[in-house]
Amino acid sequence: MFLKVQLPWNVILAPESLEAEGLMLQRSIIIRLLDDFAVKKATKDLGYYLAVTTLERIGEGKVRQHTGDVLFPVVFSALTFKIYRGEVLEGVVHKVLKHGVFLRCGPLESLYLSNLKMPDYHYVPGENPYFMNDKNSKIGKDVVVRFVVIGTKWLEADREFQALVSLEGDYLGPVSSPEI
Repeated sequence: MFLKVQLPWNVILAPESLEAEGLMLQRSIIIRLLDDFAVKKATKDLGYYLAVTTLERIGEGKVRQHTGDVLFPVVFSALTFKIYRGEVLEGVVHKVLKHGVFLRCGPLESLYLSNLKMPDYHYVPGENPYFMNDKNSKIGKDVVVRFVVIGTKWLEADREFQALVSLEGDYLGPVSSPEI
């Protein structure tokens, strides 16, 4: 789910990046904010940071005593992406294993769909393995799959989420397959 959030942030600028003109100062603050935003990647509460949409307010700069850097408190709006249990999404299969598949969905790389959560599908080994059901529906590499999220886990060290997903429900399963 996409969320629009308003965030307070502290932007720290080195003295050499400060300019006398107001527009150049704003530009330096925005560039530094975007750099910091990209490095942060994600948080447990808000999910993955996608984009800064508007810079709401730049506070008065305060000089740090020991370094001479200037700290500017800013408030901005941003777009984030976080998945929730019970949510129905679509993802692309990027890895097929005997016991399930891994999918990508937006910034999430680690969505696991176990073969136990794919009713009526069975594993077909080979050079390009896939799962198939009685109706000749295939789940293999590069196939878009609609699924329901059954659980998520936040990994603080990697600053990312993992999720378990399922095809148990109505209108879930392969949506499209790659051109052959």
